[in-house]
Amino acid sequence: MQHPLQISRRIEYGLRAMLFLASQPVGAIVPFREIAQAMDVPKDFLAKILKKLVKEKLASSSRGAHGGYALGRAAGDISFLNVIEAVEGPVKVNLCSDKNDHVGCNFSGGCTMTSVWRLGQERMLEVYRHARLDKLAMSSLREDPLRAH
Repeated sequence: MQHPLQISRRIEYGLRAMLFLASQPVGAIVPFREIAQAMDVPKDFLAKILKKLVKEKLASSSRGAHGGYALGRAAGDISFLNVIEAVEGPVKVNLCSDKNDHVGCNFSGGCTMTSVWRLGQERMLEVYRHARLDKLAMSSLREDPLRAH
């Protein structure tokens, strides 16, 4: 049986919401319910995620009859890593991947696995750093210009 490293639902839903916003015309404000419905994300969970994304200025929110959410900055300036860390905090492949942090590990400086964990983390973070919302926005999600809001 395989046990893959798994991305949390919170991260997945945060990325879905941000890709949806990146797929909209620049400056478009999208109602909360529309994001939840289009990206198949539970509303209560999405509300908490969007709150974190707004706090980190990756998304912006506006209230009122025509309120909703938009990207907080250009899609090309937002990486998967930005979203992941806004939603979950810093990414760590393994508790001991930081050379100064051996919390929860009975082996210290002599451990031969630390360098492998560190390399894996560096490569994974590099992939997430280079995955930008503007390159991954889905054309099938682009707002229909004939649709009225």
